[in-house]
Amino acid sequence: MSSPTPAIQVENLSYAYGRAEAIHDLSLAVQPGRCYGLFGRNGAGKTTTMKCLLNLLRPQRGQVRVFGLDPAKQEVAVKRLLSYVPDQVAFYPWMSVRETLDYLASFRPYWNRKTEQELLGHFGLDPAQRTGSLSKGQRTQVALIAAVCPETDLLVLDEPTSGLDPIVRREFIETVIGAYQEGIPGKRTILVSTHLITEFEGLIDEFTIIDHGQAVLTLDSDHARERYRKIRARFAQSPPELDLKAALRVRRDGRELELIANGAGDELLERLRQHNPEALSTESLTLEEIFVATLKS
Repeated sequence: MSSPTPAIQVENLSYAYGRAEAIHDLSLAVQPGRCYGLFGRNGAGKTTTMKCLLNLLRPQRGQVRVFGLDPAKQEVAVKRLLSYVPDQVAFYPWMSVRETLDYLASFRPYWNRKTEQELLGHFGLDPAQRTGSLSKGQRTQVALIAAVCPETDLLVLDEPTSGLDPIVRREFIETVIGAYQEGIPGKRTILVSTHLITEFEGLIDEFTIIDHGQAVLTLDSDHARERYRKIRARFAQSPPELDLKAALRVRRDGRELELIANGAGDELLERLRQHNPEALSTESLTLEEIFVATLKS
């Protein structure tokens, strides 16, 4: 049986602003029905990648495909299949929230009015208020409503919750994004760029960490948690001198050792056990801890 066409396929993508290369030889594939995270520091190339997918920028080398379609040649067909929330949201300032949503809905073959009403109430937005008087967080809320209501096959979200307060942020991630995918299990796909990795921890199925425009790590989230482990050992006296080259990072604090393991956890645990520690524990790293450990290593 052949594999399904990827929702997103990026192959050897490169893009430069003048002499500053934002993306270099980037490749990744997002399968339908997955929530895929793009993690990276500011300026790592996440937004540039998304703009190439949307035909807001033309790749200078390599190619991108959305459900097998070329955004540069089949732009309308691609944009029918996706919704996009940029990192900087702007609307026509003279329009009300109601007029803005009606205007955006006019471009869509389907619009879930029930979801729209529920989200307007959930966010406490006044449909009569002009968008020009909305706060940054409120503009983001309107943009998120506009992205979810068409119930497209793909959501492209660039720092979608950075303007929201922590309570609304958590509720949005758990209820809105979760419900979007559950609407048609296994079909609806999310590509999300975020620095708030912890808040998306339970939703991200797979991720790529980008640094200086290049992919430095791509992993399935469950596999990543199995592979990256934090090991703590406490000894009766100062820790013995051990060969810990297999550890990604080692921290010594009095009688304690803390190791970050990348696929060598069992080997390191056995090495520590041979020296009879008073206490020995291991736990999986969170995705945010994996992100930090990868860029610091």
